[in-house]
Amino acid sequence: MKVMRKIINIDEELCDGCGECVPGCAEGAIEIIDGKARLVSESYCDGLGACLGECPNGAITIVEQEAEDFDEEAVEAYLKEKAEKPVEVPLACGCPSTQVQTFIPTASGKEAIADDSQPGTESTLSHWPVQINLVPPIAPFLKGADLLIAADCTPVAYPNFHRDFLKGKVVMVGCPKFDNVEEYILKFTEIFKTADIKSITAIIMEVPCCSGLPMIVKRAMDAAGKDIPMEEIVISTRGEILGKEQRAVA
Repeated sequence: MKVMRKIINIDEELCDGCGECVPGCAEGAIEIIDGKARLVSESYCDGLGACLGECPNGAITIVEQEAEDFDEEAVEAYLKEKAEKPVEVPLACGCPSTQVQTFIPTASGKEAIADDSQPGTESTLSHWPVQINLVPPIAPFLKGADLLIAADCTPVAYPNFHRDFLKGKVVMVGCPKFDNVEEYILKFTEIFKTADIKSITAIIMEVPCCSGLPMIVKRAMDAAGKDIPMEEIVISTRGEILGKEQRAVA
């Protein structure tokens, strides 16, 4: 039944489909559809506007208009259905190659190669995308993950990256020198708030510009109010492991 009440309005001209508003809605009323944030159903929106502060472009406002009444029971049923049937989340650019995907690594179930002189050739990658800027905080593969945050030069420098570091982990790759540090902090903060990350491995190169990546992760943990076990690994430009450091939970 339609009634006069407060409800959110999304300006499609201002929305860039970043998805920051999606986890801000506890009722799951907002989804990214065709590269834009859209209201799934008027009956799922309580009109309180918890999502307003999440939009960096000011695309979401509260309006008073005739709309379907808020249905708490329908919301509970909808959230239960979403939890049981996670779906792929398309990103804002609309390119098929950037759609969120989860798949079984080709190395799954195969015996690992023990001889270091015989690096494995099977991929242990379990998801797509991998670039930090492209992974949405609501990506299903992040839930309860052991997270591998890698400087983007490390897979090139270290020959057994898949076998020694990637297997069994969710990877996010980026460069703290060329990408926006504050955007990285905001992205990881949102992930740590919502995804229940179990552990973090930060793997970086020995070059000075890489040292900022673990600091970004630590700042994001502080901002999210989380203390997640973290290991830092440093790789030389010749592909050797120079050091490992465990950051214990406080």
